[in-house]
Amino acid sequence: MSSLPLLKPTYSLHQSHHHNCASRRRILPSSISSSTFSSSLPSSSLPAGRTRRQTVRCASSPTTSSVGPSQPVPSSSGGGSAMAGKGGASVRVKAVARVKVTVGGFLDGLRPSRTLDDIKDLIGRSLELQLVSAELDAKTGKEKQTVKSYAHKVADDEIDIVTYEAEFSVPAGYGAIGAVLVGNEHGTEMLLEDLKVVTAGDSAAPLVIRCDSWLPPKSGDAKRVFFANKPYLPSQTPPGLQTYRKTDLVKKRGDGTGKRQSSDRIYDFDVYNDLGNPDAGADSARPVLGGNKQFPYPRRNRTGRPPSAKDPESEARAGDVYVPRDEAFSEEKNTQFALKTLQSVLHAAVPAVQSTLIDSNQGFPSFFVIDKLFEDGVQLPRAEELGFLRSAVPRLLELLRDGPGDQILLFDTPANVQKDKFAWLRDEEFAREALAGINPYAIELVTEFPLKSKLDPAVYGPAESAITAELLEAQMGHVMTVAEAVKSKRLFMLDFHDLFIPYVHKIRAIEHTTMYGSRTLFFLCDDGTLRLLAIELTRPASPSLPQWRQVFTPSTDTTKSWLWRMAKAHVRAHDAGHHELVTHWLRTHCAVEPYIIAANRQLSEMHPIYRLLHPHFRYTMRINALARSALINGGGIIELTFSPQKYAMELSSVAYDKLWRFDMEALPADLVRRGMAEEDPTAEHGLKLAIKDYPFANDGLLIWDAIKAWVQAYVSRYYPDAATVAADAELQAFWNEVRTVGHGDKKDAPWWPEMDTPESLAHTLTTIIWVAAAHHAAVNFGQYDFGGYFPNRPSIARTNMPVEEPVDAVAFEKFLDNPDQALRECFPSQVQATLVMAVLDVLSSHSPDEEYLGGMETAPWGNDAAVQAAYQKFNEQLKEVEGIIDGRNKNRKLKNRCGAGILPYQLMKPFSQPGVTGMGIPNSTSI
Repeated sequence: MSSLPLLKPTYSLHQSHHHNCASRRRILPSSISSSTFSSSLPSSSLPAGRTRRQTVRCASSPTTSSVGPSQPVPSSSGGGSAMAGKGGASVRVKAVARVKVTVGGFLDGLRPSRTLDDIKDLIGRSLELQLVSAELDAKTGKEKQTVKSYAHKVADDEIDIVTYEAEFSVPAGYGAIGAVLVGNEHGTEMLLEDLKVVTAGDSAAPLVIRCDSWLPPKSGDAKRVFFANKPYLPSQTPPGLQTYRKTDLVKKRGDGTGKRQSSDRIYDFDVYNDLGNPDAGADSARPVLGGNKQFPYPRRNRTGRPPSAKDPESEARAGDVYVPRDEAFSEEKNTQFALKTLQSVLHAAVPAVQSTLIDSNQGFPSFFVIDKLFEDGVQLPRAEELGFLRSAVPRLLELLRDGPGDQILLFDTPANVQKDKFAWLRDEEFAREALAGINPYAIELVTEFPLKSKLDPAVYGPAESAITAELLEAQMGHVMTVAEAVKSKRLFMLDFHDLFIPYVHKIRAIEHTTMYGSRTLFFLCDDGTLRLLAIELTRPASPSLPQWRQVFTPSTDTTKSWLWRMAKAHVRAHDAGHHELVTHWLRTHCAVEPYIIAANRQLSEMHPIYRLLHPHFRYTMRINALARSALINGGGIIELTFSPQKYAMELSSVAYDKLWRFDMEALPADLVRRGMAEEDPTAEHGLKLAIKDYPFANDGLLIWDAIKAWVQAYVSRYYPDAATVAADAELQAFWNEVRTVGHGDKKDAPWWPEMDTPESLAHTLTTIIWVAAAHHAAVNFGQYDFGGYFPNRPSIARTNMPVEEPVDAVAFEKFLDNPDQALRECFPSQVQATLVMAVLDVLSSHSPDEEYLGGMETAPWGNDAAVQAAYQKFNEQLKEVEGIIDGRNKNRKLKNRCGAGILPYQLMKPFSQPGVTGMGIPNSTSI
């Protein structure tokens, strides 16, 4: 990796540091044109398919460097490049800027200011460029003056790229160029793809600075700095770039005041005080999450919107939610997602579907009608009434026309239903999905018996579970005692008891929903599968009612069998809520955002750790902003369709308070914490799994090891020892801000790792990348496959168990008369079910511009042989993982992933095609 190419001497009429474009164009001979310098980009410089944000910013073409990344940078050379213009001569240099044409943005022919911008293009004042020396002035000891020029439009023959060129006369002794300042003189923003710098008479390949960044309109003095590709630790920064490095970070931090504008590039922290809308009434208000002892929570990005009129602690919900401009979706992503996929579904699907129904709480009249969603679809309003829905979710919502005005909402058949339409009824599938489904983070080992709650029995009732040893031993066929099963690590549990119990009566006060605390027990059979033993549902004590709890088990008795099915529906709804609010939203989307904010505030874009992490932050802030707008907000999709309803985000806060620990977010530590593995240096991955055929863990550990090896190799290239880590001021500031601000409600926790050695740094970075990429993929991209057919994974249970005391005699008689109907009434309503199905399909889809873990589209730029070799090995290792997973899915001995009607486990396969595929690990939490 290198700074800009050597500036070799040639002769020019210009010797000054500053000159304007007009004088240059008058004096330079007509023979000196763009053809004088090579303007073609080497094929190796720009991999095919690169789109915005697909590479680390300001990466380079493959130029060589005489200084390794771990070595100090000699201040005299500015990073290893010799000085230019020796002997009093100056050098002619050309810069080529490529600007991406965007719909509704730069070069949109419909905007009023287009004419003025065309004139600027014509006279060559579209972009102002300034070259920055990496060296200080030897006489003054200060930064050298920049060399300034204006770029003029030279070509727009590419489909979506317009090319601009600027010519410079660089004075003798200017030294290596370490950065380029860019100002946009147009009346609209523009997306700068890259800059290429070519030196006259230099046979070396031109240097390319990848920018992939939006320039605000008429930026004036607020010019952007784009650094040359070579990463530097703070202490190794070339002296001519040190002030630019610090100033750029100061700009990105902002001053914490004012409303953010869409064109801003400012990162700052705030609490979750924008989920409710107090101005719309008391029912629409929601508590502030974060910054208080009652509801601790991670921080999100600050928008600066004004406070609510009725609650000054809450932020007014007005306008689009700000994210820094470069965090926005690419145009390709927007085409699939926002034009108008998720936004259309969130804002239009509810009223559109509701208008077709008499009662928004109406359930499905039969399972036959549920099946018809995938065969005949649901009739929607006439086209003129349909609104946005016609353009929503192109893969999912296929609009068919059987006759004039007939519009049909047709859902694709989920993968698990294609495999086995009746799998949702089987206990074996219920148990298998705890290991190979969409929420494999919930199951845990039973380490003591009897089971006991940690909640206050004076408030919630007796702590000891109603599940007895006698009952479990009978369900196990008396092959062993419960004590023996616990000792031999063969009892496992889904524990949704203590998390939900404090909210049971609050949730029950809401119409058309209910809640229990639940415990579900499994037994590990000799063939490696789990047997579902028992489900305990608990209603805690209240001022008017004592505690009620009952244990349900599989049975050949018809009444008990139907009660068993209803109990499973309740647990599945509990698991769905836990998955969406804790395993998915909290532990990936929500927990990752503080890392993104802190990295942008404290790590320069030339910092090697920023370059490592940057691909793993792609789109996360934008998708989180959309979630706060319409998914997790008061009255949003989660509240409408999941059991906790208005208390959903409060529950997420409780889970953060009681369960979230950074040191337990690493996959090995998570498995050990849940008792699903124990450390064993002699075992593969250093862990011995409690269940050998645990598809998520088996495959996930392969991914973890691959990430770990790549990160360790990368870190060792820049940090040879602990002293280098400790001395890195930017790195220490980043980690301190993550702990004390981004996750500030847990700043005093003793478990935060110290950032004091290369090993601790590598482990911390591996954990962040794992969470952003693989953890998210494991719990996201199978949502439609497992939850699209909602009887398999209902998002809500709406009715109480018929045997709950005091028993409702009428409801119990209805249950006995038609248990099928009672089960369907417990399931989500038609509105809830179809809305969840639509959203799950969108969330399970890969964008056409997806960037995958270890993919070559995000390979490090430059020619540092060690870094390139490590990344190539990472890529090859992940390709090998794909083959291993395919082999496992064909191994009939692995019954949790292979067998008749069983959906193969592919969620940890690294790569995928676009759409809903049930596989693929994107670099980031991007959907």
